[in-house]
Amino acid sequence: MTTWVDGLEEQARGLLPEAVFRYFSQGSGAGLSAAEACQAWEDMRFLPRVMRDVSKVSVSTTVLGTPLDVPVALAPTTLQRQAHPGGEVEMARGAANAGTLVCVSSNSGSTFAVVAEAGAPWWVQAYVLKDRGLTTAMLERAVAAGARAVVLTADTPVVAVKHEGPASVWDLVPGEHLHANEDLAGVRHSSLEKAMDLTPDTIGWLAEVTGLPVVVKGILRADDATIALAAGAAGVWVSNHGGRQLDRSIATARALGPVADAVGGGTPVFVDGGVRHGLDVLAALALGAQAVFIGRPALWALAVSGADGVTRLVGTIRAELGEAMRLAGVTDAGDVRAARLVDSEGPPVRLWHRPDQELTVPTALGRRRGDR
Repeated sequence: MTTWVDGLEEQARGLLPEAVFRYFSQGSGAGLSAAEACQAWEDMRFLPRVMRDVSKVSVSTTVLGTPLDVPVALAPTTLQRQAHPGGEVEMARGAANAGTLVCVSSNSGSTFAVVAEAGAPWWVQAYVLKDRGLTTAMLERAVAAGARAVVLTADTPVVAVKHEGPASVWDLVPGEHLHANEDLAGVRHSSLEKAMDLTPDTIGWLAEVTGLPVVVKGILRADDATIALAAGAAGVWVSNHGGRQLDRSIATARALGPVADAVGGGTPVFVDGGVRHGLDVLAALALGAQAVFIGRPALWALAVSGADGVTRLVGTIRAELGEAMRLAGVTDAGDVRAARLVDSEGPPVRLWHRPDQELTVPTALGRRRGDR
């Protein structure tokens, strides 16, 4: 049965220009990693507990000192003003009404100060640029506007090529929709290129520049997670960039458990990629995540119903998670991992593709630009 959440993508397809919808939905290369993301969560199998008192269930959590009504937050995505005129501001209003936080892209189309006025707690996502001065200036704006953490996107030394259709999304996007928080007067394009010389020392530099906790996003390996923590990271974020960077990267549902095991229970671990329902969130919590981040579904909800759609999306997943926890015999989101709900032998992950997903490789290569 198709739920409201399942139908959001098709509703958005009917509302958005083809080039915009393609940009939001596509992965890199042949799109293999993007196509596998949802199925990897669906292939998880639970070992529910019985004869537990589940008359009261709490799905709330606290992430880096910020209390949330639900362990579901909103991932950074760019070009949100192409989904809805209100863009990041409307997304943040939806997050505020849902009792959760939003991670705002450094390529936001709205200024950080205006996004902050929407009332949601927020983190700033940082692409470190070739020109560190531009990165510093952007982060200073974020700190002044009230960002509570900085998220280092570590998996993008270059932007992977995406395949273009008849029209490019970049033909539709005004410059301010990508660089609202940068002063680009006199800046050469090469200065906006992503830094290819990131090292663990970058974590300490970001902490020094911002005075904020640093979360490293793009982790898929246990050893990279431990290196990040040793370098001062406050948390790690398991992500393959929505399948938009190195194609054929492992699904985050499969990478999460080993990463969480490596860093231990005292370290905040976050995850994104293919999460659509409360059962997916339950699996993520069981594998060691403190919270999950939602990317594409939030864009679809924003396109369909603005802030109200975003609030409904998070609320729907929240209700599903509460029911799933009761059926699994756990009463607190913070106790899910300890309950060992996922089969210890590992999920029967199948990496074939759904019949309705086309994985043909277009012949025309697109231009590299922007993020995600």
